[in-house]
Amino acid sequence: MEKKHTVLIIGGGTAGIMVGAQLLKINSNLDIAIIEPADKHYYQPAWTLVGAGAYDYRKTSKPMADVMPKGVTWIKEYAKSFDPENNNVTTEKGSVISYDFLVVAPGLVMAPELIEGLPEALEKGVVCSNYTDPQYTWEQLQKFKGGNAVFTQPTTPIKCGGAPQKIAYLAADSFRKRGILDKSNVIFATPGSVIFGVKQVADTLHQVIDRYGIHFKPFYAPFKIDSEKKIVYFKHTATGENMCVINEGNDIGEKMTGESVIEVPFDFLHLAPPQTAPKFVKESSLVNDAGWLDVDHNSMQHNKYPNIFGLGDVAALPTAKTGAAIRKQVPIVVENLVAMINGQAPANSSYNGYSSCPLVTGYGKMVLAEFDYKNNFTPDPKLKQMLVFDSSKEHWRLWMLKKYGLPYLYWNKMMKGEKV
Repeated sequence: MEKKHTVLIIGGGTAGIMVGAQLLKINSNLDIAIIEPADKHYYQPAWTLVGAGAYDYRKTSKPMADVMPKGVTWIKEYAKSFDPENNNVTTEKGSVISYDFLVVAPGLVMAPELIEGLPEALEKGVVCSNYTDPQYTWEQLQKFKGGNAVFTQPTTPIKCGGAPQKIAYLAADSFRKRGILDKSNVIFATPGSVIFGVKQVADTLHQVIDRYGIHFKPFYAPFKIDSEKKIVYFKHTATGENMCVINEGNDIGEKMTGESVIEVPFDFLHLAPPQTAPKFVKESSLVNDAGWLDVDHNSMQHNKYPNIFGLGDVAALPTAKTGAAIRKQVPIVVENLVAMINGQAPANSSYNGYSSCPLVTGYGKMVLAEFDYKNNFTPDPKLKQMLVFDSSKEHWRLWMLKKYGLPYLYWNKMMKGEKV
């Protein structure tokens, strides 16, 4: 049996709930449905702190029923396929849901199989990840007695690109507090060329790296993990002249095999798994060549189907995939949708790529990186009300914002459709 809604939203994460809630604030009579199979809604930005023993995991979730906007139809199923030519979506149970307007916001999925040996390593507990089980990360950090503590990330886009280095800083600070930092090699290996894309923030992070004595390894792309030998294999991705590998074999036991493969032994390994768009999105006609939802970078409108919008982690946007980005994307989508529902052209609202990354650099310290599509540093003027005059520098007030202020705003403002 086919059902019809004015607005159909796929996904009950940050983006989907916010769009639904803000639309209903504008017009409480709108017929809106949200397809979302999960029982719980998670505040994932706090998982970095959970992984460092600084936040209660139980406080990071609420029943989905509690955040689902009052007045929407909750379709508790998995979306399976799109038929954009006929304006409908089919669920895994075979329901066909028609729409006038579609908002695609199902987030992304973990794809550990893209790194050889990673699924087995996660299953055996040889590798930990704040992206999948932050409580286990903290368990393993507490057991660490010294040696190589390796932190790395994949070549795919990931949620909050700064998260893999945040846990490295917190771990190093934890080791310092326990008096084992001097017999630990904290290694941060990234496929990227720089520690962070915003210069003012990168300058501060290099000071943090120096403070902890972290081994920073750019151009290191992980491709294989040997759980038995506890070795992680990297491909050195730099090209061009003078791009040699600085081998620290004596210090950390790394070994180069061939022209570009580097082996690094580990006693502790934290890894952000590779991440992709969900299968039903990747296999649809809605994606670009890279497999992400093909939307206009400014209007968030689909490039082929004008009655479809997309935002959040699934969208092919050249900015960081964060809750902060979604906070700025939602009003753009809502304004454009409301105009079209009223028979007008999309509003002139335009998203500039704003995103932010709260870079925790130790217990009680944080840098707040805010930036746009061009990696311009764009700090929120409201920070001055907190007596934070340069958020590219470490500050304890920013830590308080991360631990207490942002979770409050999330649950009590953003989830309820209020603009923040």
